[in-house]
Amino acid sequence: MIGLKNILITGGTGFVGSCLVRRLVKEKNNLHLIIRKNSDKWRIKDVLKNINFHYVDLNNQKEVEKVVNKVNPKIIYHLAAYSNYLDNSDQNLKTDIFGTFNLLNACLDKNFDAFINTGSSSEYGIKDKAMKESDVVEPNSYYAIAKATQSLLSQHLGRDKGLPIITLRLFSVYGPYEMYHRLIPTLIKNSLNGKDLKLASPKTARDFIFVEDVVDAYIKASKMPKLAGHIFNIGTGKQSSLKEIVSIIIDLTNSKAKQKWGSYPDRSFDASIWVADISKANKMLKWHPKHNLRQGLKKTVNWFKKNIN
Repeated sequence: MIGLKNILITGGTGFVGSCLVRRLVKEKNNLHLIIRKNSDKWRIKDVLKNINFHYVDLNNQKEVEKVVNKVNPKIIYHLAAYSNYLDNSDQNLKTDIFGTFNLLNACLDKNFDAFINTGSSSEYGIKDKAMKESDVVEPNSYYAIAKATQSLLSQHLGRDKGLPIITLRLFSVYGPYEMYHRLIPTLIKNSLNGKDLKLASPKTARDFIFVEDVVDAYIKASKMPKLAGHIFNIGTGKQSSLKEIVSIIIDLTNSKAKQKWGSYPDRSFDASIWVADISKANKMLKWHPKHNLRQGLKKTVNWFKKNIN
């Protein structure tokens, strides 16, 4: 338990951010969320009374500074980002780079305990082996370029200023509250409804990590202030093919849905090798995932059964 501290969160209405918010609410923390005025709070609607909201655009430097001065946070969790599924290079670059820069600058003199930045495995680009934090980043999309810059910026300030700024480089997170149009929710929803599954190559692979394990990593990282400037891969260390994912979901849902392989077009960032080397997180963060793929998917399927609409 972190204890009663002022905690500032960006991206708290998003998928991973909302799951982190729920965990922190349970731990009785004093939570402050920076969100946009048009943010949809559906993921956290049952805990709204436990949260202080600040309606600010991260690109507005002066407003960000006002909020940080007012809250004086001890822990900052920075999860705000534009989805890599949106072809919006302008917003990706503004939010991920300049928004992050504004937030970091506002926090520099606040004597905080931990600033946890959120990176992405997309920063690595296509590799032919497990991805390590020491690998050269080769981003191949505007989203990946923005996230790589954000991670390097956070790393630089952490090292240069000796501040407790840590980046978690997330792999393919799934679980309750994920957006309906993403891969696993789509597969679950269509399987439950008996609809045809439009699928890309069965060999397409990712390192799928259950959201509860990711939240554990955020909590763990916030207790490791001496790891200033470090970047950590947050995955399972095991990749799963699309064929494996579909097989487990079909089994868990007892579905008769038809599998139409090759009916979904290939994408530039699809690969047959995409897996995290998590040895650094194991050793330095003392973190490891608790759920295997089937266990995480079972919890996710059960959630969607209750929340199908």
